Amino acid sequence: MELALVILVVALALGFDYTNGFHDAANAIATSVSTRALTPRAALIMAAVMNFAGALLGTEVAETIATSIVDLQDASPHSALVVVLCALVGAITWNLITWWFGLPSSSTHALIGGLVGAGLAGGLGIYGSAIVDKVVLPMIISPVVGFGLAFFVMVGLLWLIRNASPSRTTRRFRLAQTASAAAMALGHGLQDAQKTMGVIYLALLTVGWAAPGEGIPLWVKLAAAAAISAGTYSGGWRIMRTLGRKIIELDPARGFVAESVSAVVLYVNAFVLHAPVSTTHTITSAIMGVGATKRLSAVRWGVAKNIGLAWVLTIPAAALVAAVFFWMLNPLLS
Repeated sequence: MELALVILVVALALGFDYTNGFHDAANAIATSVSTRALTPRAALIMAAVMNFAGALLGTEVAETIATSIVDLQDASPHSALVVVLCALVGAITWNLITWWFGLPSSSTHALIGGLVGAGLAGGLGIYGSAIVDKVVLPMIISPVVGFGLAFFVMVGLLWLIRNASPSRTTRRFRLAQTASAAAMALGHGLQDAQKTMGVIYLALLTVGWAAPGEGIPLWVKLAAAAAISAGTYSGGWRIMRTLGRKIIELDPARGFVAESVSAVVLYVNAFVLHAPVSTTHTITSAIMGVGATKRLSAVRWGVAKNIGLAWVLTIPAAALVAAVFFWMLNPLLS
């Protein structure tokens, strides 16, 4: 039974990674596509390649997911695997619901909410202080930093190019967006693919098929990288329209700044803080930040409010779905 559960967890984890790819593909390329810096197909190919590369750059975020959310040390291997299985079901369910409605919610927080909900339903301990430090605080701070930094960088850039030719400036920033979109996609792979690695690693640790001191197996890294790349290539057009056009009509300069600022925030959290932050929250807040430099009314705050509501609901909604599935599946799988 344990072997079957491990296989099922790995399959569902890679399925979650795939949904993460098409759900969050818009994070990296919506601004570049909406400003016509890249064609949709070229943007998707670039994002898929950079997601794959980013997934292989580190494991710190994956280890945070595996060791700092839910305490499985005292649980039996069977119970622990059921918890992880139901956490994935909760995360995938929320991803699909928000994708259907075109809301750019956080796959990161859906997964963390799923782990918390299933863990609590299973009577397991939760690393409360670690969740506050590694999840809650970055969830609040990263969008604020993204908005503020994007706003001030955009103000400075507008001052620098105030006398430049508009047509020449637009062409140059369209070219620059190729690099900034690639940097954003690399950061997305660095953050989001690692979360799937962390879940698979957690399942392997539970049954003793991996040792904490040996790190994440190479096959786990490659499988997670391939799954998120495949999902990214399949596209996420519903969410792309929301990020690229519904929040604000972007120009190449603002798209470049939003992507660049978001990439920096993602890299700092991955390499320095080892915190699993939301690429969705980061890029969305940066888009709002650059948009606010036109005038506050340029940002469609009604759409922003709906996105914010999805953000607030993500962790509790995914947790509730995961808990319900644990209560249903645990007796059947016992």
